[in-house]
This record gives sequence, structure tokens and C-alpha cells, in this order.
Amino acid sequence: MSDINQFDHLEIWFVTGSQHLYGPEVLQKVDEHAQVVVDALNASASLPHKVVFKPVLKSSAEITQFAIDANSAPNCIGIIAWMHTFSPAKMWIEGLQILRRPLADLHTQFNRDIPWESIDMDFMNLNQTAHGGREFGHIGARLRLPRKAVVGHWQDPEVHERLAAWARAARGWHTSRNLKLARIGDNMRHVSVTEGDKVSAQIRFGWEVNTFGIGDLVAKINAVTELQTDALCAVYQEQYRVAPELKKDAARHQSLRDSAAIEIGLRALLEEGGFTAFTTTFEDLHGMKRLPGLAVQRLMEDGYGFAGEGDWKTATLVRIMKVMADGLEGATSFMKDYTYHLAPANPLVLGAHMLEICPSIASEIPKIEIHPLGIGGKEDPCRMVFDCSAGKAVNGSIIDLGSRHRFLVNEVECVAPQNELPKLPVARTLWKPLPDLKTATAAWIYAGGSHHTVLSYALTIEHLEDFSEIAEIEFSLIDGDTRLRSYKNELRQQDLYFHLAQGIQG
Repeated sequence: MSDINQFDHLEIWFVTGSQHLYGPEVLQKVDEHAQVVVDALNASASLPHKVVFKPVLKSSAEITQFAIDANSAPNCIGIIAWMHTFSPAKMWIEGLQILRRPLADLHTQFNRDIPWESIDMDFMNLNQTAHGGREFGHIGARLRLPRKAVVGHWQDPEVHERLAAWARAARGWHTSRNLKLARIGDNMRHVSVTEGDKVSAQIRFGWEVNTFGIGDLVAKINAVTELQTDALCAVYQEQYRVAPELKKDAARHQSLRDSAAIEIGLRALLEEGGFTAFTTTFEDLHGMKRLPGLAVQRLMEDGYGFAGEGDWKTATLVRIMKVMADGLEGATSFMKDYTYHLAPANPLVLGAHMLEICPSIASEIPKIEIHPLGIGGKEDPCRMVFDCSAGKAVNGSIIDLGSRHRFLVNEVECVAPQNELPKLPVARTLWKPLPDLKTATAAWIYAGGSHHTVLSYALTIEHLEDFSEIAEIEFSLIDGDTRLRSYKNELRQQDLYFHLAQGIQG
């Protein structure tokens, strides 16, 4: 994997709330218990990042300073808060108002069972999450604070899994707030859904979207040396199944070399600017021999975000979802709903793109082939050709609705190809959208969803919903329980809520 996927330095801070009322012995016990919980969370190996113990907070001043410290710590990506005793919530107001890190409210207690024979008031005063956690929940609601409530005993694997999902969403948010995208050329002419307000997106998500002329990329490609090209062509030969006509000394080997030079030049442009996502468009290729295909696939395989036709919103989402999924089983790619199989007994969606599907989702070692491309007006591009894996997945799309953003997600079942596709030389997959093609597609259309999506076999609804909560955007789900009439009403209600919430929040 590329260096852009190094996350070991990121941390989750764990803090408990109490007050001076209980005396030093109780506060010492709170810290001892919290350290045990932290050690257990780290030992579980469920959470993707180290959980760091922080001393108990007992006053408004301590809480505010803790929030300042968390905001200032570059490695801190989220806070787990536990109200072990009763922590009066007015102490938390200023700290929570300035806190800019994702928050998980862990509603647990140190003991799992009530000690029926020995329980007394000392025990009750120490172990009163049921009391203190509700106080903390009240102030979170009063402040309209985005947070995730996780309820259960700290040794429960389900608690670990729910915290782990939130931690991945927090990692995605950390990535989002620091994400830079290189927009090489403009987006496809006359297309609506790939447009959007880049200023609003940076305010909401943190994305820096910077445009480069195609000449900036061409200059990087022209600077590539023959030795660099030789080395990368050797990598292609080692890692993939290269078509005979593209191999060294074969008739079309120069096309593979051109593709390698595009990859090296594109990678240099991205690394020089610290970009982790990018877009291209087939309508802006002046000075290039061919549309980047193989280069884009290889960069996505390394963890870069990408979307075609200048679709910067989907490209950033590809990067974010790849980061969230890193370390999980399954992979993530840019995707496009291309055409339908409308057989009544087995309706399917065929997902593909002109060239650029990430080989991480391939069911076998991809082939590198060269074929004509009917658009773009350039030489034939090289690309990886493969079928995608079968399995459960999610399709996600962030949509700019003008005044706000909607994160639209559909649960899907990817299936193995049932027929050969000898004349379709692109990466492709088939899926059944839940609850069925007609309902899911109508719901997607009502919601204004894009034809570009991010397909992930690794992430679940919980990961994406947690990210939406942190980002404070609408999460709209199409799944096996979706009913169209209810879904249309939900969209209307969401419209009303988010317009009102924006007014309330100023």
C-alpha cells in the first residue's frame, strides 16, 4: 500500500466524567476503572486505533481545557466519553460547544451484574452511569450535538464492534477535514450531478478542491524517463496478466509504455501537491495521447480517490470510504450504474465505467488489455479488465442539493456474472439492489442520486450513518425494508428538518 494509507499514529481519547463531590478515593477508583476499560478496548483488537486513557474530568475548567487539548492534538481523531459517576452537565457546556472532534457516548458501567448481596450506597454512588449518562445525554440533546450513543457492558463484543464502526467513521472524518483533491480539467459539459458548490463542500467537509490545467499533467508525463517507464512496465508484468500484444517487443508495447508514463506523471503531480484524490475528464485531453485508464486504476488500488468526468464529490467519497475500510475484509471502488438486465425473474444492474474501476474489487488477477474507446478522440487506452467479486455491498453517493448535502446509500447484493461478456473489455460487476430493482431505482431517482457511486464490500450501513452523523448531513438509506410511499414521505421530512436545522444553527 502507498504511504497515503498510514494511520497507525491516529488515536481515540477516552475520558470519564465525575465531580469533586465524591472525594479523592472515589475519583481514584474512577480513574482505575477507566484504565481497565481502556486496556480492554485495546486488547480486543476490534477498534482500528489505539485508545488513550485521559484522567477523570471534575470541573468546567478541566472539561474546557480537555476540549482545547483534543482540538489541538493532530493525532486525536475522536473522543469516547463515559460518565462513570454523576457529572453535572452544566460543567460540560463550554467544553462541548468548542469540541471539534467526533464524540462517542459510551453508556456502560464497570460491573456487569448487580452484586445483590453486597450492594450498598457507596457502591451506588460510584457506579451510577444510569444516572450520570442520562444527564450527559440531556446536555448533548440540548446543544444539538452530533454523537453516537453506545449502550452495553464494556466487555461485550457488540459494544466493541459499535465503537469500532464509529472509530472508522471518525478516521474518515479526519481524512475528510484534511483532504486535497486535484481536479484535472473541468467536469463533463452540461452534466448536473457532477457540479456542486466547492466552497460549501469545504465548509461542510473540509475538502480542498483545486483545479489544474491538463498541461500541468502533460508536463509531468513528458518528464518521465525511459528507465522509469521500463521499471513500471516490469511491475505490470509481475502483478497482472498482460495481453501478448502489450508485452515487451510486441506490436503494441509502446501503448503500455505510454500508459506507464501517464501513471508516473500523474502520481508525481498528486504527490507533489499532497493530493489524495483526483478527477479527469475525457473532454479535456489536449496534449495527451490517450485517456488515463490503467493509471487511474493503479492509483485507486493504492488508496487514491477518483471519479470520472470531473466528479469531485464522488472522488472525495472514494478516498474517504477507502480510508474508513482500510484493514477490513473487502474492497472499495468508484462505480457507475451503466445498464439494466430487466428480466422479471432476475433483474440486475450492470455496473462499470469506461475504464476506471479499482482492481481491488476484482474476483481474479486482472488482465491488462488495449481496446478502442468510442469517446475522447484519442488513441486506444490500456485498461484492466476483470469481473468483480460477489457478496454483500453498499453503494453510496453524496449529492449537492444546493443548500445542503445528502448521503444516499443503497444496500446491494453483488452476484457473479451469469454469462460471458466477450465484447465488453472493461471491469464490470452485477448487483441486485435491495429491496428490488424497481423500488430501489425509483427511490434513488426521487432522492436525486448520482449515476456515479462508491461501491464497498467492506463497509456497512453503520459506518456510513456514523460518518453522516459526524458531518451533520442527511443520511438516506434504501435497503430491504424500503417502501416507496414511506420513503417519499421521509425525503419530504428530511428536507423540512434540514432547512429548519440550518436556520436554527445560523
